[in-house]
Amino acid sequence: MTEVLVSIIIPCYNDGKYIEQALQSALDQKYPYKEIIVVDDGSDQKTKQVLEKLKPKMDIFLSQENRGVVAARNRAIDIAKGTYIMTLDADDYFDSSFLGKAVSVLDSNTEVGMVSCHANIIDQNKNKHIQIPNGEDFNKAIFRNNVYASLLFRKQCWKDVNGYDPNMAMGFEDWEFNISVSKAGWNIMVIPEALFYYRVKKKSRNYNAKKHQKELRSYVFYKHKDIGVQNYQETIAFFLNEIEDLRSIIKEYQHSRSYKLGFILLKPMRVIRKIFRI
Repeated sequence: MTEVLVSIIIPCYNDGKYIEQALQSALDQKYPYKEIIVVDDGSDQKTKQVLEKLKPKMDIFLSQENRGVVAARNRAIDIAKGTYIMTLDADDYFDSSFLGKAVSVLDSNTEVGMVSCHANIIDQNKNKHIQIPNGEDFNKAIFRNNVYASLLFRKQCWKDVNGYDPNMAMGFEDWEFNISVSKAGWNIMVIPEALFYYRVKKKSRNYNAKKHQKELRSYVFYKHKDIGVQNYQETIAFFLNEIEDLRSIIKEYQHSRSYKLGFILLKPMRVIRKIFRI
């Protein structure tokens, strides 16, 4: 077995309810050569109390004012001693076998820079379904995020792209990072097993990112426009499909009872506006 050190990075912001399970999943990894770095990104007092109790289980604990996950990851990776980096969000967790299997992939494939896996998606009702990322298809990365934020990669990948882009502080930073790493010449491999557990929360970072997705997606498309140009036909097809999907959603809504009821209730207002040309 390789003796390459892996630094496990866990940023935490107000995830006192879940951080212990995330940390324990890092500790439970069967691969023995690891260090665990937790970053408190300006959490509330309740979470800080939980983190204080968990400190003895960490190798390094960092604390900062709330600056977001990009700053937290970059700060931790910068001081990490590991040749490989495993990122893990504080509300998610890995199967204990993931790290060992992922390290074996990197050890045996020098062209592979990142290793992900299939995921168990856990909704708010604790129902689960398996999701399979298309991480190995680089050309599709510009259209959709191709792997999860929690994965294993070489620290050299992070250095090659100057870390996570601080312009992605509002979200989708993992998407942009994955694209940049792929453009730097590294391949991404997906282990065909559901070894990752991802929680869908009402107030998750992805939920907040969707509020700013126009700006974030525009930034990513412009930054990596060369991929769109190289895959011109796929790019046009992607946006046409998006338009068609929106038309279908609008059409479906216009046939809903709530829309028809609202149309009837607002009819007097439309008449008044027409008369007075408001």
